Amino acid sequence: MFKNSILDIWKSGKAAINGWLSIPNSFTAESMSKMGWDSLTIDLQHGINDYSTSISMLQAIANSPTIPFARVPWNEPGIIMKMLDAGTCGIIAPMVNNKEECERFVSYCYYPPLGQRSFGPIRAQLVYGSDYIQNANSQIITLAMIETKEAVDNLDEILSVENLNGVYIGPADMSLAYGLKPQFDVKEDPVFSNIKLIVNKAKEHGKIAGIHNGTTQYAKEMMALGYQFITISSDYRAMSSFAQNIVKEMKEIKELKESSSY
Repeated sequence: MFKNSILDIWKSGKAAINGWLSIPNSFTAESMSKMGWDSLTIDLQHGINDYSTSISMLQAIANSPTIPFARVPWNEPGIIMKMLDAGTCGIIAPMVNNKEECERFVSYCYYPPLGQRSFGPIRAQLVYGSDYIQNANSQIITLAMIETKEAVDNLDEILSVENLNGVYIGPADMSLAYGLKPQFDVKEDPVFSNIKLIVNKAKEHGKIAGIHNGTTQYAKEMMALGYQFITISSDYRAMSSFAQNIVKEMKEIKELKESSSY
């Protein structure tokens, strides 16, 4: 039976720790999947991934207990259904601004009678078994991104959508929407006030709240607020920041030696 372990984590009241895959590479995905992430999200919106590169990444992740998600490029049925058919167990949809858009998003993810997903789980059925069709509607996770003023204003209506699992904050776009520079780990109002509002509203509606974080310290603060889907950095950011720190440290040593030689 197809079973999504992220749902069990949430039922226990705990937070799922989510990794982020921006690099279109199966070895990177395989390496990340061995690190202990509860889930990994393939980013098709701002990452360098597309549907074709995602297949080998999903195959690599399948060799671990990590649950695969996808952040799709847009709230559009074609790519949502193809990523589900390919074997993702959760979909994050960007720029969901109102109830109608959220209802459309949710409908693309579930088979009738809950939605309008077309049948053809070519890889999902191979990986999750012949009874996939009987279990998919209860195991697929839907997260609508809250990133704009319009979405915040319509938050209660969005959270009222039946079968939506929760919402996911895009802090960079939300910062832009309120005249701030795009950034993670926001502490400025009104964005920080929105972050606290969203998690409280999600709890009221019996939904999950998730957020993308730049650091573990901020991520811990978000968990303390009640966020239960916690993304930290990404494969690309982790690689580049670690490499930058190495280069900086070594150049400082080199410069110190050169200055001491005079």
